[in-house]
Amino acid sequence: MGALQASASGGSAASIELFRSLFDRELPYVWTTLRRLGIAERDREDLCHEVFFRVHQRLATYDPSRPAKPWLCAFAVRVASEHRRRAHVRSEDLGGEDDAAGLAVAPHTTSEHKELVDRALDALDLDKRAVLVLHDLDGETVPEIARGLGVPEGTVYSRLRSARMEFTAAVRRLTRREG
Repeated sequence: MGALQASASGGSAASIELFRSLFDRELPYVWTTLRRLGIAERDREDLCHEVFFRVHQRLATYDPSRPAKPWLCAFAVRVASEHRRRAHVRSEDLGGEDDAAGLAVAPHTTSEHKELVDRALDALDLDKRAVLVLHDLDGETVPEIARGLGVPEGTVYSRLRSARMEFTAAVRRLTRREG
């Protein structure tokens, strides 16, 4: 275990600084990732806190020489997945919230296109959606995604291929349906 990692587990000044640096630099990324994973705006703040709570607990496992985003995305995917399972059993309707996934798309893209992308992403299961977002929107490499999510590279390639096919089919289906 490296000196920084050893000190991170003990709550030292170095671990506090590392956590603060990750939090300050990557909070917008985690927020956006949760949004891209389909988390409603009303739940995002709490889930961001949950992600960073878990990051703090596992800070000793973070390797600062590696990109932080795939590592953080793995936390966000797990938190979003648990949230969806909990949301599945509760029947809460706050009514009227229209919360688009808000993908980082070109500024000239219309709100209708963003909504179409959001709805097509909603058609994907969370594992495929996470890989598609990490690779195609965040620009992460397959090896980094695999390490971050803790799955083999072949699994990432397979999910990415399936996600692209399902996303394309969903877009076609939605555009045909809407004329």
